[in-house]
Amino acid sequence: MLEYDAIVIGSGISGGWAAKELCEKGLKTLVLERGRNIEHITDYTTAHKHPWEFNHRGRMSKEFRDKNPLISKAAGFAEDTAHFFIEDDDHPYVQEKPFDWIRGYQVGGKSLTWGRACQRWSSNEFESPYKNGYGIEWPISYDDISPWYSHVEKFIGVCGNKDNIEAMPDGEFLPPFDFNCVEHYISNKINEDYPERHLVQGRWAQLSEPQEIHLQQNRSKCQSRNLCMRGCPFGGYFSSVSSTLPWAEKTGNLTIRPFSVVHSILYDEKSGRASGVKVIDTNTQEEIIYKARIIFVNASALNTNLILLNSKSTRFPNGLGNDNDLLGKYICFHIYRGNAGGKIDGFDDKYYYGKNPTEPILANYRNLKEQEMDFVGGYTTFCGAYRVRKTKRSNSDVQIGANFKHALSEAGNWYIYMYMQGETIPKKTNQVYLSEDKKDQWGIPLLVTDVGYDENDDKMVRDFLEQSYEMLEKIGCTDIHSNDNKQPPGLDIHEMGGVRMGKDPKNSLLNNWNQMHHCKNVFVTDGACMTSTGNQSPSILYMALTARAANYAAEEFKKGNL
Repeated sequence: MLEYDAIVIGSGISGGWAAKELCEKGLKTLVLERGRNIEHITDYTTAHKHPWEFNHRGRMSKEFRDKNPLISKAAGFAEDTAHFFIEDDDHPYVQEKPFDWIRGYQVGGKSLTWGRACQRWSSNEFESPYKNGYGIEWPISYDDISPWYSHVEKFIGVCGNKDNIEAMPDGEFLPPFDFNCVEHYISNKINEDYPERHLVQGRWAQLSEPQEIHLQQNRSKCQSRNLCMRGCPFGGYFSSVSSTLPWAEKTGNLTIRPFSVVHSILYDEKSGRASGVKVIDTNTQEEIIYKARIIFVNASALNTNLILLNSKSTRFPNGLGNDNDLLGKYICFHIYRGNAGGKIDGFDDKYYYGKNPTEPILANYRNLKEQEMDFVGGYTTFCGAYRVRKTKRSNSDVQIGANFKHALSEAGNWYIYMYMQGETIPKKTNQVYLSEDKKDQWGIPLLVTDVGYDENDDKMVRDFLEQSYEMLEKIGCTDIHSNDNKQPPGLDIHEMGGVRMGKDPKNSLLNNWNQMHHCKNVFVTDGACMTSTGNQSPSILYMALTARAANYAAEEFKKGNL
C-alpha cells in the first residue's frame, strides 16, 4: 500500500504523538523514520549491564572520540548509550558558525535519550516576546494549550508537586521524587533569602506512581536506577517506543517504515496541496513515493527545516510554503553556558536512597511581569546536591588494600551544583539553509548552520553567574566556583524555529493550528514550529501542540476539508 490518510515524518517525541492521535481518530497513518527499527525492551541491549561488562567501563575509546569529536560532547553520550546516537560521519552538515547538532536516528528518535524535564510554559512566555519587542505575536495563548498540556501529562506520566508558581504553572502530576536532605535545606534557604524564588521538586516524565492509563501501556513504576538513556525495560520514563507508538499500533491503523530518508514533500500544482512524500530506502537506494491527504513533519527541528527547504516546486521554488523567504530563518536554542557550584558543610549523618532520575528546578525569576533587567527573556536554573566518596576528594595516601576498600565506602563532603537553561532571541540572522554544492550520501543537499550567540545571551549568562554565586554564598557554601563554558549552540539539543507559528503569513509559516499558511494539509509540530523559546524545557510543549494539531487535522479530514 503506497497511499495513506496521513503520513508522519519522524517517530520521536512529537511524531509519536501525531501517530497516536491520528490513529485513534481512525486515520490510516504511515510513520517514516530514517533510522533503524527499535522494539521496546528487546533492543535496549545495555539496560541491565554492569559497568565491568563494558569494554571501556562505560567510556568511549580515544580512537572513537578522535573520530567523533561532535557526538562525544553530547550530554548522556557514553558507551552504554552510544547505540542511540549517530556518529559524526553518518549525516554530515556544514557549520558556517560552530553549532553542535546532536541526532538520534532510530524509531523513537531522541525520545529514547531526552532529559525528560516537563515544565509548562506560563502566559508570560507566550506574551513577553511580542510585548517586549523581541519577537512576533504567538497565534495561541496559554489558555489555548493548557487543556492539551493536561491531555499529554495524564498519558505520559509526569511527576511533580502543585507548587502554585506563576512562572511555572501546575499540571496533572504524579507524586514527586523528593528532595534529599541538602536539597530540602537549599529550597528553604533560597525562599527565606529570596521570597520570590522557588526551588521545587523536578517535574519529570517518570512514573513515580503509575495510573491505570500507564498500566494499559504495559509500563510500570520507575525503579530509580537513573539509567534512562539506555532505554528503560520497565517503561518508567516516557518514550514514543514505550508509549505512543505501541498505543497507535493497537488501533490497527499504524504502519512504521524505518530506513526511510525523506527527500522531499511533493506539491500538487492543481490542487494547491501536498500530495505525498518522496523517500529513499537506505538499504536498497530505491526511491519511493507515498501519498496522503495529511502530512505531519516531525523530523526534529533542523531536519524539518532541511526537508521543507528541499521540497521545491514551480509554486514554491525556495521551499514548501516559503512565500516570505523566512523558511530556515529565526533559528533559536537554549543557553546552557552558565554553571556554578560549591561545597556545603554538615549533614554528615545523612545520605540518600536510590538514584533519583529527576532534579530540582529553580523556576525563572527574571523579567516575569515587565522587563526589569538589561536583557530580555528569562532562565530556568536546574540545581541539586550530591555526596561524594571520601577517597575522591581527600588527600589520603590509602590507595590499595583493605583500608582502601573501607575508604571507598566512606562518604565525604556534600556539594551543590547549579546550571542554567536560558531563553534566546529569535533572530533572522540565525538561520539554516541548503548547501549549493555539498550533498549527503542520498544526494540531498547538506544543511548549513549559521547560528550564534548575541549580546543579550552574554548579559543573561553574566546575570546567572552572579546570582548563582550569591545564592550559593547565602546558602553557606565554600569553595564556590562559577563558569561560562562558552560552548557553541547546539549541545542544549533544544534547537527551535525556522518554520515558526504566527498570525500573519507575511512573517510566519504556520497558523494557530500548526498548518502551513500556504499549504493547508502540511502540519509542523516539532521544535521547528516555535515562535520563541521560553526558558522551560520544550518537549512537553511540542507534544501538546502536536496532540492539538492532530485532533484538528483529523476533524478537518473527516469534514472533507483536507
